[in-house]
Amino acid sequence: MSKMFADCPICKASQKLEVTTKTEKIPYFGEIMESTLLCHECGYKHADTICVEKKEPVKYTLTVEKENLNARVVKSQSSTITIPEIGLKVEPGPQSQGYVSNVEGVLDRFEKAVKTALSWAEDEQVKKNAVIILEDIAKVKEGKKEVTLVVEDPFGHSIIMHENALKSELTEDEIKKLKTGFTTFESDELETDNQDPSED
Repeated sequence: MSKMFADCPICKASQKLEVTTKTEKIPYFGEIMESTLLCHECGYKHADTICVEKKEPVKYTLTVEKENLNARVVKSQSSTITIPEIGLKVEPGPQSQGYVSNVEGVLDRFEKAVKTALSWAEDEQVKKNAVIILEDIAKVKEGKKEVTLVVEDPFGHSIIMHENALKSELTEDEIKKLKTGFTTFESDELETDNQDPSED
């Protein structure tokens, strides 16, 4: 663990911001670095965790069925998750965090995010489209609709742990197309910006 002091970006107090960093190894993600910023003047605090190890860019694809909803999904902070059949995508943003869940947990995150978007929507057509997406997610959970879960990670820290999950390398063109901006949920008719879906 290391510590240093810097000027606070919020209150501008000189050398009052304590910066603490440490590294450790955790399952699935390998070596990570945790950093904490704490201002002893104004109380500002910020914590972040990033993967230190770089692996080969990777893409996992799984046809989602009721039988594999429990398949483990490891999503790093650098990955993009897509369900193209119902127009859902979550991309890494400044506050993106990694998590370990399963396919159903990923669907739950999308569901929560779409419900949030629905609560913000004013346009009736957008509301109808959001409801359709929620109905599609429910059908997937019930095994009444087959979709594809795609996880793309340019740093290779993500994985879908299931015997039927297809692993492939990302091409240079695919890597270039992966965004690193805010999280977005997209369909042909519904588009809204949002934060990352909250963790289970």
